[in-house]
Amino acid sequence: MTVVTDTLADIETRLAAAARAAGRDPAAVNLIAVSKTFGSEHILPVLEAGQRMFGENRVQEAKAKWPELRAHYPDIELHLIGPLQSNKTREAVALFDAIHTVDRPKIARAIAEEQARQEKRLKLFVEVNTGEEPQKAGIMPKETAAFVAHCRDDLGLEIAGLMCIPPVEEEPAVHFAFLAKLARDLGLPELSMGMSSDFETAASFGATHVRVGSAIFGAR
Repeated sequence: MTVVTDTLADIETRLAAAARAAGRDPAAVNLIAVSKTFGSEHILPVLEAGQRMFGENRVQEAKAKWPELRAHYPDIELHLIGPLQSNKTREAVALFDAIHTVDRPKIARAIAEEQARQEKRLKLFVEVNTGEEPQKAGIMPKETAAFVAHCRDDLGLEIAGLMCIPPVEEEPAVHFAFLAKLARDLGLPELSMGMSSDFETAASFGATHVRVGSAIFGAR
């Protein structure tokens, strides 16, 4: 065992305990190991420990390291958790299995067109700016229902759920509870929320995907 794999095992244990404490099946909460800025030499021990779901922030960085890793571990599931630029949509749809940051009509349309072109369907989350922060990406809460309807009805996208990143200075539980209610109201079953500092809280509020980076890989 290495420090990284010991840490991964600890995160998995804590996540399962948080789910059980909330009366949930631990298997319903997926751990996404966020490997942004880390090279293959850091990712390999986590792969060898059995982790298969990973998150990246940038398309170009992911493109540089994941095709080779996938050649050896074909069951990897790769999630884009950072903002997507429209000129990177083709590469993103080809490389990733899920996108957590669908947040505006232009990107939604580009994804729909690329999925049709590549005959590939990704798991998609709409990012909601729950704190209504002007500097942060994400659809505003009051616009979410109309945007989800546009994605589904006009573009034919299958939206799996919602994603949020709470303001750093606010209690995350408030935002997790809000996102969970919004998802229920919209009939969306999945929730991408929670990071290294608050993944246990996210699990207690219904997260189906938690995005944990520094708690597994260390400081960047």
